Amino acid sequence: MRRDDFPILNEQVHGRQLVYLDNAATTQKPQVVIDAIAEAYSHWNANVHRGVHHLSQVATQNHEEARKKVAKLIHAQSEEEIIFTKGTTDSINMLARSFGDAMVGEGDEIIVSQLEHHSNIVPWQMLCERKKAVMKVIPLREDLSLDIEEFKGILNKKTRLVSVAHVSNVLGIVNPIKEIVKLAHEKGIAVCVDGAQSVPHLAVDVQQLDCDFLVFSAHKMYGPTGLGVLYGKKKWLDKLPPAEGGGEMIEHVSFEKTTYNVLPYKFEAGTPNYVGSYAFGKAIDYMQEIGLENIATHEHALAEYIEEELSKISQVRVYAAKQPKAGAVSFNVYRADGVLIHPFDVGVLLDRQGVAVRTGHHCAEPLIDYLGVPGTVRASVGMYNTKEDIDTFVAALKKAIMMLE
Repeated sequence: MRRDDFPILNEQVHGRQLVYLDNAATTQKPQVVIDAIAEAYSHWNANVHRGVHHLSQVATQNHEEARKKVAKLIHAQSEEEIIFTKGTTDSINMLARSFGDAMVGEGDEIIVSQLEHHSNIVPWQMLCERKKAVMKVIPLREDLSLDIEEFKGILNKKTRLVSVAHVSNVLGIVNPIKEIVKLAHEKGIAVCVDGAQSVPHLAVDVQQLDCDFLVFSAHKMYGPTGLGVLYGKKKWLDKLPPAEGGGEMIEHVSFEKTTYNVLPYKFEAGTPNYVGSYAFGKAIDYMQEIGLENIATHEHALAEYIEEELSKISQVRVYAAKQPKAGAVSFNVYRADGVLIHPFDVGVLLDRQGVAVRTGHHCAEPLIDYLGVPGTVRASVGMYNTKEDIDTFVAALKKAIMMLE
């Protein structure tokens, strides 16, 4: 899929052609995104909003056009529901402060799952400590899918919010978000969806999911770093207080009282990353030109091929094998005597052969502890990966296993 549009893929690593399979951590950038950043700083760099001069008006128009593109991408009802942040982590922290201050009190409960990234655990823990609230956890079934029956049992009148990943960043499992939202809404409970690993790989429609909040990052979907999105239903954003103060989020300031701006600016304190938003808009255009469904189909086939090839290696254990996945496959390697080969060692030897994968706990220590291992090796695909990439990866893995025996 237009591999030549990504200049970094021509790089040599340790004398080998780069095979990049660490897309769940961050994706590489097409030339059109790189050019957009250079264009912004070269031709129209100026602070957005309230500027009457030409450069500021161009910058503002480009920034707000990007917001419209994001709204259209996820099928939000309005661009008012799109808040630009620094990334998924920032979005969740912002929500934990805003929603937490307004809606959570002593003894109330927040529900997350065993699969969560630290960024969807720690902000809620901090909220619970601050408000003397309680965190509950959706456990896993034997096949590593979420135990929905157990989830039904922990939903109760004290639950204020369910915050759960759409796709596991470790296992690649696609969680049943529509069912989770439906069950929560039947009890009047709001739901936040961590879409960091789903929006890049699936066609996500917030109205179809009916989630109250969705968070994701630009850099995981071929855009720049330092930019994220917090989508919220207007009914929620209207009632929640801003999490940060200063800059664009004000309407009027006096020493007696400050009033706040309209949506979405109420939640966007300080100078926004308008260059990042412009470049992200170009990344969205690029993805939509190829087709979100085409990307999803291509990546799904590659993930299945990875599992298929790994299943042929007797010393490899794939986690959540044959579960529906979006882009990522996690596994470990064992010696013939059954002793685990540390994922770090596997990753280093793959790197020496030009193959980039991620090793470790993937910022999901509770899940890794549950699996009873020090970490995993994770291969994750993007639109530019090919079947030949997978073949190179598997051949390199077999060589690494021989060296580590």
